[in-house]
Amino acid sequence: MIRLLALLATMALPAAAQDFVARAVVDPAGSAVEVDADEATLRLALSQPVPWRVGVRLDPPRLTLDLSEGDFSGLEADALGEGARWGRVGPGRTRLVVPLPAPMGVAEAGMETDGGGAVIRVRLDRDVEPVVRPESGAPTVSLRARERAPGGPLVVALDPGHGGVDPGAERGGAREARLMLRFARELAEVLRRSGHHVVLTREADELVSLRGRASVARAAGADVMISLHADAVEGGGASGATVYTLAPEDGDAITAELAQRQARGDRLLGVELEDRGDEIASVLIDLARAETAPRAETLAGSLVQALRAAGLALHKRPRLGAEFTVLKTPDIPTVLLELGFMSDPRDLQNLLSRDWRARMATAVARGIDAWAVADAAEAERRRR
Repeated sequence: MIRLLALLATMALPAAAQDFVARAVVDPAGSAVEVDADEATLRLALSQPVPWRVGVRLDPPRLTLDLSEGDFSGLEADALGEGARWGRVGPGRTRLVVPLPAPMGVAEAGMETDGGGAVIRVRLDRDVEPVVRPESGAPTVSLRARERAPGGPLVVALDPGHGGVDPGAERGGAREARLMLRFARELAEVLRRSGHHVVLTREADELVSLRGRASVARAAGADVMISLHADAVEGGGASGATVYTLAPEDGDAITAELAQRQARGDRLLGVELEDRGDEIASVLIDLARAETAPRAETLAGSLVQALRAAGLALHKRPRLGAEFTVLKTPDIPTVLLELGFMSDPRDLQNLLSRDWRARMATAVARGIDAWAVADAAEAERRRR
């Protein structure tokens, strides 16, 4: 089984266009690329940590590394090997491309930080098969599930709700899809600093199907998935954070309204929402859920406890069951976290506040950490 040091490093991006983000200057002395017939390694030294993503392309074979606010201006043309090149590929985004002699997959990838600087290390191997990320127009790396030692870091899949032509709830010019992507990036930074690895089911304002989101998490070997939302309800009357797990809906009118809105993205994509499959597949799914459902329940309880301990506002019923499609992932413990309701003025003000989001991100990370300890202890108990 391939062991992954880090699947993806994702840190907070600017909360608004006018916010300042310093550039990560590449240090030529600490950077190098080595490529042979069977393996390739990349070391990239940066003046500071920034969001990044590593991938592979197949035709022709090449490694790609995207940096947010990356500055390669101090490097000579051949500093990272013959054929290596870099340039801007979008607002605030720079891409490094390294030719490969043959198709390779990413065996290891991670970022180390020290004294304000950072070093990205990547190793590719011909024995690792590149896997195309689901629903992506270009092949970006998506690694196989890995084995996690008890007490080791988690791979956390963060799922910012909605996106693209499905903005989610809207109030006062704010869109749920954009707010959740911003919060997911901020939460990813907190989790990464705690030693965990993070994958986002979407990394731009784009629409990904609900099952596609689960596919991204599964392909990354996620240990847990948290879907992030901040809905609105007609007539108001709802406020505070709520954590949902897969269960028959509690008969709550608000829950039914949210379920309709969260399925809207798949309807826009023309995706069939009904579960289909043969009897054997259904049995296997039920067996998988029999294991993951209790773990998701424990995670939900841990999150609610952490939010309450942090003094963050909770819904009058902070733990609810629902049959949201994104919760139906059978092999990954999954919860849906409603951070608040955009239809409530105080909740909306909180969602727009950087300080409040930082408190929320810290509390969610603590909840995940507490769950990881309890989950590892329960796994050890089962082994005995």
